Amino acid sequence: METMDTIDPKNAKAGDEVFVIYNNPHTPTVSNVRPAEIVPHPKDPDALALFINDTFHVIEDDDALFASEAAAERAFQEIYDEEKF
Repeated sequence: METMDTIDPKNAKAGDEVFVIYNNPHTPTVSNVRPAEIVPHPKDPDALALFINDTFHVIEDDDALFASEAAAERAFQEIYDEEKF
């Protein structure tokens, strides 16, 4: 997967709009590309969170945050194509 279209979570700033490959927690086999926003963490003023689907998510160091929907779609296709084989 190309890394030039990703944003290092350590460099994310509140207000950044990103795209992620979101795994549906209710249907584990369903994933899709979703827009998200980097926001101040609601319980930790020194941390940031990912706001997606009206929910806050802790940002992990290994989360893939994409600068564009096209980059996230390319990564999604690469992952999906690898799983077929």
